[in-house]
Amino acid sequence: MYNLTEKDKNKLKTLTVKTQDSKQVTVSIPENDETLHDEDNKNLSKNRESTTIQALLAEIGERMDFYIWLPRNDRQRVLETWKPKTNRLIEILPLNYDDVTLKTIENIDVLWIKHRSIIRAFEIEHTTSIYSGILRMADLMALQPNLNIHAHIVAPIERKDKVIQEITRPVFAYLSNGPLSESCTYISYDSVRELSEEKKLEYMNDSVLSEYEEYAEEADI
Repeated sequence: MYNLTEKDKNKLKTLTVKTQDSKQVTVSIPENDETLHDEDNKNLSKNRESTTIQALLAEIGERMDFYIWLPRNDRQRVLETWKPKTNRLIEILPLNYDDVTLKTIENIDVLWIKHRSIIRAFEIEHTTSIYSGILRMADLMALQPNLNIHAHIVAPIERKDKVIQEITRPVFAYLSNGPLSESCTYISYDSVRELSEEKKLEYMNDSVLSEYEEYAEEADI
């Protein structure tokens, strides 16, 4: 018999939420795993690239005058690339949700926040499996069906087809607030880089992302 480490114990922790019909159900919220697996080690340059994209999204949001949230486990890596010019990186989420929802939100790769609302949420996918970010977005939509935010999966162009296929899986078509494909879009790494080079970002708002995002029904796959 082996003793469980603190990390193992945390992974086994469960929480209780109330469904719309007032039933109590037990759920678990996966945490970000910092451990690099063999496949990730082979693609270390891709991990670095995803961190660069995460930093660019933070910088774009800062220039548009949003407050920025980054998962605590990611901050040190991202801040090696992104050097905030303001106090826009927040330490505590100014959101009034239950513990389960907050735990889910805290692990989203980049959030743009204004006042006490999430305006944009970004999950950056780069490894062989692209499920984690999509599942996190689906979890958030399921936990807060009335939450009206724009969610985006950001991935290299060669991963676009896979992202679209996963967003349109049948399991995500029956969320109470509508299919995930209607609230979550794809944005390419190249589009993030292009937007970051826009010289007038300070005079723009987040609606500019409509020029770069792709909905599943619009995608050519």
